[in-house]
Amino acid sequence: MMAADEDALACDIAETYGIYDMRALPAGRLAVLAVGLREDSRIKTKMSGLTVPVGDLMTAAIVDRLTWIAWANSVDGQRGVNKPAQLVSKLLRRDAEKERQTVAYESPEEFEAERKRLLREVECRDRQ
Repeated sequence: MMAADEDALACDIAETYGIYDMRALPAGRLAVLAVGLREDSRIKTKMSGLTVPVGDLMTAAIVDRLTWIAWANSVDGQRGVNKPAQLVSKLLRRDAEKERQTVAYESPEEFEAERKRLLREVECRDRQ
């Protein structure tokens, strides 16, 4: 935990146990105290790879579902426009460009032209 983020661990130890000099503790005692931290502590959140505690993500997921239900029952939802943004994606800091994007073509010819272009592009990269 210290290697992951010593400052976060120090803050959590100070907040939870009132110990402001964690280095003064024996290593075994510090390890026991670190393991005993809440699941939503700074260090455990960081170690799990999240940017926010799990409870906050669950709350955001509930809000996302409720706003989607409200949107689906609205005029915009019936038309499929103005879909609400998802809080979970924002909290997890997902880039919109990294998410999968759907591509549609007007005709089979347009699809075939794009397919050929992409295959040529791949062939050029393979030659280099």
